[in-house]
Amino acid sequence: QVQLVESGGGLVQAGGSLRLSCATSGRTLSRPAMGWFRQAPGKEREFVAAIIGTNGNTYYADSAKGRFTISRDNAKNTVSLQMNSLKPEDTAVYYCGAQGTYRGSYGYRTPSLYDYWGQGTQVTVSS
Repeated sequence: QVQLVESGGGLVQAGGSLRLSCATSGRTLSRPAMGWFRQAPGKEREFVAAIIGTNGNTYYADSAKGRFTISRDNAKNTVSLQMNSLKPEDTAVYYCGAQGTYRGSYGYRTPSLYDYWGQGTQVTVSS
C-alpha cells in the first residue's frame, strides 16, 4: 500500500510563497508519474504539475508556469512544489498523487489516471 502525506500548506498573502512537500512510502523513481493537483470549493480537481519517474521531465498547467516548480528528492522519497507569486485564485486544497502504472504520454494530467492520493493540504492566498 502506497501512502502519500502532504505538508506545507497555510495562509499567505498575495505575492507570497509556499513550499508543499509530499512524503511517499515508496521510491518516487518507481512511479511513472507523480503530480500535484488542486481542488477549490465547488470545482473539479485540476492538474497543477507533474514529474515523470523515468526521466525527471516536468510538466505544468498554464496557470502554474513560471510561478511553480515541481521537484523530487529520490533519497528522501519526497516530491515538492515550490509556489511563488501566489494569487488569490491559487486558493484550494492541494493533493499529491502517484501513478501505479504507466497511463500514456499525457496521463499525468488526468486525476482519474492516478492510483494513490494524499489527504490534501489547504492553501489560502489572501488579497
